[in-house]
Amino acid sequence: MSFRSIMPFNRWQLATPAGERDSLTAMQRDMQRMIDDLSRGWRTPVSADEYLLAPNVNVVETSKGLEITAELPGVDQKDIEIDLADGVLTLKAERHQEEEKKDEKQHYHIVERSYGTLLRRFALPFDADAGKVEAALDKGVLHVVVPRQTPAEKPKTKIEIKGKAKS
Repeated sequence: MSFRSIMPFNRWQLATPAGERDSLTAMQRDMQRMIDDLSRGWRTPVSADEYLLAPNVNVVETSKGLEITAELPGVDQKDIEIDLADGVLTLKAERHQEEEKKDEKQHYHIVERSYGTLLRRFALPFDADAGKVEAALDKGVLHVVVPRQTPAEKPKTKIEIKGKAKS
């Protein structure tokens, strides 16, 4: 039985865009939109005035280690902290942006402020050489290289072979 025949005034056509004649297609579109929104980086409230923002990053694992690039536009180098503890690399930056526009002819004033904490944490898939981690900021893009720790060679013990084995 088709439920469309009992819906008054073809409401199913009003609820879905043209070309999406069933609710499953509309639900799939909405779910894809939600997933896309999550991947763009969203704000997590810390307090009434402050939000945590997740910067866009690229993470590449190579034979030498991990290379991370993070987009931090408008963030000064002094406002960035990078920590490595217990196999977790933490990138944290404070963003302070303020812009004021005035036009006396039009009689309007605009003041836009943006404050927030940018934060990303990465669980490292290997033991890192913490003393050799490098970071550089270039035109709003942070580059971090985390090298693998070279395994220390274990000393070999030579075992002397004696006469007959004891049973």
